[in-house]
Amino acid sequence: MDGGETRLGGLDGIRGLAALFVVLHHCWLLSFPGFPADTGPGWAGWLLYGHFAVVVFIALSGFSLAVSPARSGWRLGGLRRFARRRAWRILPPYWAALLFSLAVAWLLVPQPGQPVPTAKTVVVYGLLLQDVFGSPSPNGALWSIAVEAQLYFVFPLLLLLVRRLGAWAMAAVVAVVVVAVGVLAAYVPVTGMLMRLTPQFAVLFAVGVLAAAVLRTRTRFPLHWAAAVAAVPVLVLIVAQGSEWTVARFFWVDLALAPAAGLLLAAVALGRPRPLVRLLDTRPVRALGSFSYSLYLVHAPIVVAVNHFLVAPLLEPGVGRLAALLAVAAPASVLFARVFAAAFELPFQRHRGAAALRDAVRARLARPGRTRAAAATGRPPGAGSSP
Repeated sequence: MDGGETRLGGLDGIRGLAALFVVLHHCWLLSFPGFPADTGPGWAGWLLYGHFAVVVFIALSGFSLAVSPARSGWRLGGLRRFARRRAWRILPPYWAALLFSLAVAWLLVPQPGQPVPTAKTVVVYGLLLQDVFGSPSPNGALWSIAVEAQLYFVFPLLLLLVRRLGAWAMAAVVAVVVVAVGVLAAYVPVTGMLMRLTPQFAVLFAVGVLAAAVLRTRTRFPLHWAAAVAAVPVLVLIVAQGSEWTVARFFWVDLALAPAAGLLLAAVALGRPRPLVRLLDTRPVRALGSFSYSLYLVHAPIVVAVNHFLVAPLLEPGVGRLAALLAVAAPASVLFARVFAAAFELPFQRHRGAAALRDAVRARLARPGRTRAAAATGRPPGAGSSP
């Protein structure tokens, strides 16, 4: 899933590891049927909770987007500019991944438990409305992209609330509204419909924005320890109650994890704890983070196809199937995502508009011709006419 524009130490690594965790989660789902029941071995139970990687993505998205405004008086720099940059960053890889997912579902194998995508799928997913209207899913990971895109519309309002009320008050207002939706959902049908939009993610997004305010203070408070203190009770409850209880209450569990997510992001951005930041900044982890959005977008059809054609015909559900998927489908997803990102994600990061991207493509296409001409004349590329 995409983050914001600003790059801080450790954050790309968090994106990369979170995206990889989602890949492992989908390998687990195809190895041990019965989700949300934990039908696998105890040592692999943590792979059941890929949903929490999305929790991290949403908080990180709010944090990353808010870093630059936090340093400039919480000003957005123009609604049109913000919308254009977000669309330029998000939509080209997303639409390319959607086409890839549709091709796999139509020509090879649809997603587990889903019928073959229809024309309605193309429209609904193409317009990022999959959390509003039901349709056959071509990719089990694309649901959260719609949620994040909708949160972009809320982001300018959150900045306005920060300027008027302060960051803490902004987060409190969002939390009160979302908690009210959660409480009323069981009693008011219209409110219950809002639960399809995973409204708890608005709180996580707002907490990410709040965490960005910490960067202005350069606090010495041990935020990483505070994050641990906030997370441990929730994790203990998850272990004690089990997966079925947890999945049925994702709304409230996500809200309970929001403080820990915000504190951890702020701590990592400030360089703490140092061992974790050093790990996140190692070259392989940072490289993974550089194309984490592409990995998130394209891995599900690959994992499903590898399982359907290569693994499932040979291995029954169980540890053996999980090991095979981890050995084949996970690396295949990473490799394909890297190539996919080179074509559909990274160029849109490096070039901020259509004109700049067009000029870069023209320069790349013209380069082989210049190289051949230089070889014919014995001059290096770019050399002048003087001896």
